[in-house]
Amino acid sequence: MTERGALRVRFDRLAREVAKFGAVGAVGTLVNFAVFNLVRHLTDLQVVRASVIATVVAIAFNYVGFRYFTYRDRDKSGRTKELTLFLLFSAVGLVIENGVLYVATYGFDWDSRLQSNVFKFVGMGIATLFRFWSYRTWVFRTLPAREAVAHAESFLEDLEDLEEGKRAPGGEEGRTSTASGARGRG
Repeated sequence: MTERGALRVRFDRLAREVAKFGAVGAVGTLVNFAVFNLVRHLTDLQVVRASVIATVVAIAFNYVGFRYFTYRDRDKSGRTKELTLFLLFSAVGLVIENGVLYVATYGFDWDSRLQSNVFKFVGMGIATLFRFWSYRTWVFRTLPAREAVAHAESFLEDLEDLEEGKRAPGGEEGRTSTASGARGRG
């Protein structure tokens, strides 16, 4: 495979990963907003507390979606470690997401339903960038790439072809004796 072809394959794979991550994230966003607005409507909880509850529910939903849809082909050997890292990075995302909402609500006194939803959305966007990077880098690690295996196999085949070319008439035995002769003379 050429370098350009390999780059194209990697780009296509990343594009599919981003699309799947986005699909799970979009549904998770709907879950997050639905729970957030439901909690705000049905209870007297403060805005950031309602948001934290909604974010926790969305995190649980997203783990299932990421593990069994987006990253189903990734290494599944260390589920405890995977879940621990997922929760750790999700907690950082929760702080990012709700930190933006906190600053808007308590720092600027922007507390209407519309403002709360807008700043929750902004916080979610920033947190999503962090989560995408951390999940793909640390949580749902890739198995050895098929392209790397294929490249290694083609490299070995090229070496075998090269060796067979050296074994042509006057091939390896001739070189060995010449090389031995050269060593013997030296």
